[in-house]
Amino acid sequence: MDVAIFSTRRWDREALTAAAARPENAELSLRFLEAGLSPGTASLARGCGAACVFVNDDAGAATLEELAGLGVGAVVTRSAGFNHVDLDAAGRLGIDVLRVPAYGPDGVAEHALALLMTLNRRTHRAFNRVREGNFALDGLMGFELRGKTVGVVGTGKIGAAACRIFLGLGCEVLAFDTAPAEDLQNAGVAFVPLDELWPRCDVVTLHCPLTPETHHLVSDRVLAALPDHAIVLNTSRGGLVDTAAALAALRARAIGGLGIDVYEEEAGLFFEDRTQQGLTDELLAQLVALPNVLVTGHQAFFTREAVGRIAGTTMQNLRSVEEGSAGACPNRVG
Repeated sequence: MDVAIFSTRRWDREALTAAAARPENAELSLRFLEAGLSPGTASLARGCGAACVFVNDDAGAATLEELAGLGVGAVVTRSAGFNHVDLDAAGRLGIDVLRVPAYGPDGVAEHALALLMTLNRRTHRAFNRVREGNFALDGLMGFELRGKTVGVVGTGKIGAAACRIFLGLGCEVLAFDTAPAEDLQNAGVAFVPLDELWPRCDVVTLHCPLTPETHHLVSDRVLAALPDHAIVLNTSRGGLVDTAAALAALRARAIGGLGIDVYEEEAGLFFEDRTQQGLTDELLAQLVALPNVLVTGHQAFFTREAVGRIAGTTMQNLRSVEEGSAGACPNRVG
C-alpha cells in the first residue's frame, strides 16, 4: 500500500524510514511530502491507500471529501491529539482515523517543568548575560518549588506524569479531571473543581485535550481568578489559552508568567525556520517580547524515544489499514 506522508521533516523521515525497513512493514511504500495536508494539497495522495498527517495539518471536512474522492481510506495522525481531524466527516465518508495514543508522556511533562524552571529561575536571561560578561544577579531572583501549589488540569498519561514530577519536588498538587484517578489520589494528589483550583495555585499546567468545551479554557475570567504571581504552562494545545487575554493579563501584571509550547495560531508558523521573514504574527511577537514569557515551538514531544515510538506506532497503524483490520485497531478513534 502506498502512503502519502504529509508535513514531513528530516527527523520524522529518518524515523519512519527506519521503521518501514522492518520486515513486517514490507508491504508499505512511503511517499514523503513536505507540504501540509489541506484541500489544496490532498491531490498529492492520489493512488495512496492512506494519508499520514501531523498536528497542524487540515483534515477537516473539505479535505476529507477530496481524499475520499481519491480513494484514500484512512487518515493516520502522528500525534495523540486528533482535533485537526473532522471525525464526523470521516465517519460519513468511511475513512478510518488512527492515532498514536501514547508516545512520550514523561517527555512532555518534563518539558513543562523545563519551561517552569527557566521562567522561574531566569536561566535564559542569565545565559545571555554571562555570554556578554554580565554576572550581576539583579532581576534573576526566583522562588523555591517545594511547598508551592501546582494545579494540573487533565490527568491522562501526560498529566499523571506531571503530577508525579511535582509531587517529587515537594509541591502540593491539585488536579482536575472528569475522571479522577485513584492511583494519583493515593499518591497525594487532591482532585478539586476548577473554580477551586485556579485561585489556589502558584503554577498551573495544562494537559487536557482541545475540544469545543475546553477552547479558551484559560479565559480572562480564569486569569483574573489566578494569584498575580501565578505561572501558566501549556504544552497541550494552543487553543486552550485565550492568547489575547493572556497578553493583557501579563501586561497588567495580573499573572506572574506564561510558558507555552503551543499557540492557537501556530499552524503555518511552527516547525519552520522563519529567521529571514521575522515574526509576522503580531500577537505572538508581542508575547515573546515580554521578559516573563517563554515560547517554544511545539517541541515538548521531541525526544529520541518519543520520535521512535511515534514512527513505530504509525507503521503499526498503517499496517492495520493495509491488512484491512483498521476497524479493530485499538488506536482507531471516532
